[in-house]
Amino acid sequence: MAFLDTTHKKKSLTLTTLLLSALLLVLFYIGLTYLDPPEENGISVNFGTTDFGSGQVQPKEKIQSEPLEIPPVEPTKQEVAEAIEEQEEVEEAAVEKEAPAEKLLTKESEEAIKIKQAKEVKRKADEAAADAKRKAEEVENKKKVEAARIAQQKKDAEDKARQEQEAKKKRLDEMMGGLNKSDGTATGSEGDDNKAGDKGQPDGDPYATSYYGSPGSGSGTGGYGLNGRSLVNKGKVQQECNESGIVVVKIVVDRNGKVISAEPGVRGTTNNNPCLLAPAKKTAFMHKWNLDSNAPSQQVGFVVVNFKLGE
Repeated sequence: MAFLDTTHKKKSLTLTTLLLSALLLVLFYIGLTYLDPPEENGISVNFGTTDFGSGQVQPKEKIQSEPLEIPPVEPTKQEVAEAIEEQEEVEEAAVEKEAPAEKLLTKESEEAIKIKQAKEVKRKADEAAADAKRKAEEVENKKKVEAARIAQQKKDAEDKARQEQEAKKKRLDEMMGGLNKSDGTATGSEGDDNKAGDKGQPDGDPYATSYYGSPGSGSGTGGYGLNGRSLVNKGKVQQECNESGIVVVKIVVDRNGKVISAEPGVRGTTNNNPCLLAPAKKTAFMHKWNLDSNAPSQQVGFVVVNFKLGE
């Protein structure tokens, strides 16, 4: 064979065959021992034919039991009569004992029923009164709420009408130039504020460039319009271009007489060239008035700067 191509393989096959043969012979002759039939398992129970018994003699078959039925003994007529009389006496006694209890129970039941009926009537009456009271309170509350709502609506309508009337009057005043707030007869509006009216003084010139005082004339500066304040210091910044014209500068002066703001080129200016507006503004800041504690915290005035050619 191809797989027994070497001596070692042949020796291994021979040795294996001998060992298996020896093992089979040993098992065949020795083997494992067992019982035939096998041992029984469980608990043995004594033979018997009834659920009861006594003694030491074990019967091999069913035994014959004695009859236990005893024939009834019929009572005599006298015994029956006595039993009937005793039963009648017992029933009469029971009736006599139960009669008062039944009468008492019936009486108590009638009184209890009457008490229950009275309580039920009272309960229903109390519930009806409580329901009527609750309904009356609900109706009263609804009336109060409705009255409050009507009053609030009336008040809101009055407030709305008053506001509309005030707004209408305000618009009319603005359109008519404050006619309803003055004693005059003319109409119109003129000034540099946001409020309608004719700004200025009663004895002023309608064509003046300043709303306060009167503007100066000639060259240089003037027309301050700060009534009650005296000028302490002034100056003038020369232009850097050869232009001529008048530049009106609106100024605001505090109680110390110092110019705190200046706006050149307002109404009355004849030349708005930037080379004139800048020196005019600087000129306005060089002005100073006297200290006046009674003066307004911010008093408005004007500085009129007249520029000429060749300056």
